Amino acid sequence: MAVDQLGEAEGVGAAESAVTAAVRYYPVAPGYRLNVRSGPGTNYAVVRTLPVGAQVPIFCQRPGTTVTGPYGTSNIWCNIDSGEYVSDTYVKTGSDGYVAPRCG
Repeated sequence: MAVDQLGEAEGVGAAESAVTAAVRYYPVAPGYRLNVRSGPGTNYAVVRTLPVGAQVPIFCQRPGTTVTGPYGTSNIWCNIDSGEYVSDTYVKTGSDGYVAPRCG
């Protein structure tokens, strides 16, 4: 029975590693301290500010407030952690469109 439990634990770890490996990190525009908001828009509260030179994971993206930033004008917001969003216009994704699945 101990072998089965160990096998299950290893399987879970492998699955979590696969999910973690699938997430890409993208740089925030050079020279910017970026506000992180509680939702996909400028009307949501600022929950923290990223330092200059930060890189962010993008777990999913969703439409929200249209913002103009160093990488253009867009209504796409990137989910970088649970309940944390940044405007795609401040993140160098190499695309004007979605680069991650839409948030559900």
